[in-house]
Amino acid sequence: MLRVAEHVARTDTGHQRASNEDSHLERTPVFVVADGMGGAQAGEVASRLAVSHFADGLPGEEADGSERRLAQAVREANAEIHALSEADARRAGMGTTLTAAYVGRGQVSFAHVGDSRAYRMRDAQLERITEDHSLVEELLRQGRLTEEEAEEHPQRSIITRALGPEPDVEVDTFTVAAADGDVYLLCSDGLTSMVADATVADIMRAAPDITTAADRLVAAALEAGGRDNVTVVLFRIEEVAGVDDPHPTEALTLPGELPAEPPATTADAAPSDENAAEPEAVPAAIADANAPPARRIIARAARSHRRAPRMPRPGSRRRPRRLRRRLAIGGAIVVVLGAIAIGTLLAAQAVYFIGTDSNGQVTVFNGLPYTLPGGVRLYTQYFVSGITVAELSPLERHRLFNNQLRSQQSATRLVSQLELDQIAGQ
Repeated sequence: MLRVAEHVARTDTGHQRASNEDSHLERTPVFVVADGMGGAQAGEVASRLAVSHFADGLPGEEADGSERRLAQAVREANAEIHALSEADARRAGMGTTLTAAYVGRGQVSFAHVGDSRAYRMRDAQLERITEDHSLVEELLRQGRLTEEEAEEHPQRSIITRALGPEPDVEVDTFTVAAADGDVYLLCSDGLTSMVADATVADIMRAAPDITTAADRLVAAALEAGGRDNVTVVLFRIEEVAGVDDPHPTEALTLPGELPAEPPATTADAAPSDENAAEPEAVPAAIADANAPPARRIIARAARSHRRAPRMPRPGSRRRPRRLRRRLAIGGAIVVVLGAIAIGTLLAAQAVYFIGTDSNGQVTVFNGLPYTLPGGVRLYTQYFVSGITVAELSPLERHRLFNNQLRSQQSATRLVSQLELDQIAGQ
């Protein structure tokens, strides 16, 4: 059985952009990278809306197939982005690229629009598995440009397909077979426009783990100039023995667990007949001197059993019992509290709420809106908008700052509507 062993994401605004219009999602089994375009933060809104359509999993039924469900999510995102761009002149023409991956049983399915990319590293060889929807890539496919000319072409950033500009979008979908040890890379063109594929491959081969690889890839793009936002998402596939594995591994001894003792044989078993004759007594000194080491231990143990037992002092038996009972109760309490803490942490990761950061910016937070004694917060900052509290009407403040727990899609969509001035009329 194949599964996602680990995953990591890194993003950076770069050296020449005022804001980061890239968005991403890394939540097994779905991984997404989107690169927005459009002025007045429109690209940021478009990419975030596109990613939000994958936050709660894929639409449709499992029987529909991964590619069909990926394409449905992309088309739904395209429809929403296009409608928003039509409703607000400031967002006219906004759009985003998108590359999404879904890890299924022994395979990975992809949906792709634009010039963000997907790569697969297998057996130390890096392979690009998506085709750019760009002017330069089209000229390259027609043989009108060489690879070298394409790398430096002044119009390499012009894309021919994206989510948002049109009411309908054509989506590339495909599925590749996965294998143990595969590492998949999704990235925006802020990486690939600055770092050649050969260098990307060298960085990934040299990195001891995918976290280091992600850090080094972003650093390489920044060192090369960082002309664009750069985002990378990596995940590694591993094979594990499942319950339906036809070749299960041998039973393992867990930490702190003793191996099972073999059953006693007839020769080793103690006599069960209480009336059986005792063996002829042998002087202890002779038995200890002539017997093998193992039998000497048994003989000494037998002699120790013949000694008169010491009578316990009054109440001495009650103390150990009380102690064991208290320890058992204490252990049960610790287990219950631990379960509650784990449940709280898991719940906090699945919910979002809207508030403000220290600068008064409207912010989406991941987690629960509480702070424990000692200053331990149950939330982290997820997204900071470009709108301050001072710009909000009383209705907007009431709608946003009520500590209501929301899904990621609901929270980000509400802030996007705020940026598009659509809350006041609701």
